[in-house]
Amino acid sequence: MNAHKIVELLGDGISAELSEAVHTVASQLPCQLDFIPVDLSDENRRKRGEPLFDEAEALMREHKVSLKYPTATTSESPNKILRERCQFHVIHRPVCTIPGIETNFTRHLDIDVIRIATGGTYEDVGRRIGPDTAVSLRVIERGPSRHAAYFAFKLALVRGRGVVSTSKYTIQQATDGLFEEVVGEVARDYPSMDYRRELFDALLAGIIMYPERYGVIVCPNEYGDFLSDCACGLIGSVGLGDSASYAFEESGQVKLAMFDPSGGTAPDIAGQNLANPTAALFALANMLRHLGEVEVGAALRNSTLAAIEAGQCTADIGGSLGTREFTAHVCAGLKEACEA
Repeated sequence: MNAHKIVELLGDGISAELSEAVHTVASQLPCQLDFIPVDLSDENRRKRGEPLFDEAEALMREHKVSLKYPTATTSESPNKILRERCQFHVIHRPVCTIPGIETNFTRHLDIDVIRIATGGTYEDVGRRIGPDTAVSLRVIERGPSRHAAYFAFKLALVRGRGVVSTSKYTIQQATDGLFEEVVGEVARDYPSMDYRRELFDALLAGIIMYPERYGVIVCPNEYGDFLSDCACGLIGSVGLGDSASYAFEESGQVKLAMFDPSGGTAPDIAGQNLANPTAALFALANMLRHLGEVEVGAALRNSTLAAIEAGQCTADIGGSLGTREFTAHVCAGLKEACEA
């Protein structure tokens, strides 16, 4: 049995229930996951301060792979701090229609959003200039843009899809213009691949009207944030989206990876066995694929999808099960798949 050490970044709200679901599923896997917990809850961050992030970063760099749960953004954003410390330049968020979930959007959606994880409008909190004006800096860097572009084209090659880069390059000519310039340079290394650029507002309309035209989408920070949450809404719930963050060697090889459900802490349902663990299980499945446990990761994802399609799911997506009961159904399907 293969064994893997995983840094587990614990958080707030429903974090404990998501962690319980992940551990329950992990106990059924035909490989061993040894979790190394780090408590990033708001309470512990206030208590320990900067040394807590020093500890988290050291463990993440030592073991290369981590699984993170939702954390409250209070005096600081743990996500932003970890991205900056670990130099996570790329975020990958896959979003696909899930059979069994009724939504207002009836078309089939299957996209991969590749987002620069740094810069954009999130780089600077801004400042007031007098009583009636505020200003902030917007930053786009060549290095992260290049990493995101290469990741997008490599993923598209594996998936047999095309690549669309998107921004507001006609308006933000310096910043978004630099991003599009870099993606265009990378595209020349993939001459046989379908590639085009679209303005972000037109792309949003296009996804709703013609979702089949979109596969891998690469964009600057804030655009990817907006787009991935919007896409999750189209498939039924923001709680269905998982995310992966990557840092790279100079060669372009991934050196650090962090996987997480992209939803929030949901404090209103915390501790009530109501949380939907789907995104956490998808993140676990994606992590297994990254670790080389490709068949196991696929079995977990398929077992999760099968439970949802059969209506054995949580209330937020039309079922009646609690977190633990849904997880038990996934485990039953996973066990059957692994024994087949």
